[in-house]
Amino acid sequence: MRVKTVGRMSLLRMAARFLFVPRGGPWPLEAIPDDRPSDGSAEQNKKNIHFHYDLSNAFYQLILDPEMVYSCAYYTDWNNDLTTAQRDKLEMVCRRLRLKPGETYLDIGCGWGALICHAAQNHGVRAHGVTLSKEQFRFATDKIARLGLGDRVTIELRDYTTVEGQFDKISVLEMSEHVGYENHPRYYGTIHRLLKPDGLFMHHAITRPAKRNEKTFRKKRAERSALTKYVLPGGEFDHIGMTLTNLERFGFEVHDVESWREHFQIACRMYHDNLDRNRAAADREIGAPLTRIWLAYFAGCSMAFERNTIGLYQVLASKRKRGPSGLPPTRADLYR
Repeated sequence: MRVKTVGRMSLLRMAARFLFVPRGGPWPLEAIPDDRPSDGSAEQNKKNIHFHYDLSNAFYQLILDPEMVYSCAYYTDWNNDLTTAQRDKLEMVCRRLRLKPGETYLDIGCGWGALICHAAQNHGVRAHGVTLSKEQFRFATDKIARLGLGDRVTIELRDYTTVEGQFDKISVLEMSEHVGYENHPRYYGTIHRLLKPDGLFMHHAITRPAKRNEKTFRKKRAERSALTKYVLPGGEFDHIGMTLTNLERFGFEVHDVESWREHFQIACRMYHDNLDRNRAAADREIGAPLTRIWLAYFAGCSMAFERNTIGLYQVLASKRKRGPSGLPPTRADLYR
């Protein structure tokens, strides 16, 4: 059978029927611009943090544990619930930093204040937190007052690069992902400036596997573009080799590196399930389109951790110096 040739004008008329159909109104979230890497300025940092963390405290309470811990949990048993796993995470961070009574402790990107309160209550430190989220600051300020910790715990609504003084111990838990590759010198330089000569620093961050070269590694794939546009503006994940190189390059000695990838797989699944159970309340709080995006975000993250396309590492470091580090000879003190 001979197939009849379709003329050019016929094709154009057919295509026009689809190309020029009205879409029926604005699409949800269409006004959000494509994301660009953070320029590292205080104003850009504030804008990015506001986008992700200031949706509302009520929204995050639908997802998180009672202490409002958002970063990766720590499962001493894979069957533990989220509340137990987050409590164990707070304690492990404090133990890995070897917090001691009377020490000064800085948590950069302190979230809703769970870690600084836990450290003061259980390890006797004088803790200070900084955040750029107004909602987090308000919640943490109320919590500190409610727990009667005003003489031992303080919090500021402040860009980390402007913090003054020096601290015995410093932690950064999943804030460095907001910094951006080009701003790593400022990030590591700031930590080095704020850490006392004999202090300890914990860098806890999401990573991606390294590629054959840095150009290939930095190429932005479609799923990462969607993530930074709709959920995590300015977000860039380094690889563990980049982390360790930067720490050494900016004057640190690395003491301990531990992968928590599988822990975050479970935590993200639990975040997703909590949000799914509370979906109607979330729709009322932030709107159905955003709720769908966050459900997809947590589900996608859990699958990515499970498939090992993203990871998470805790890295303990100190300022590089001659002589003993002052750390115990084994890690036995972490698991007492």
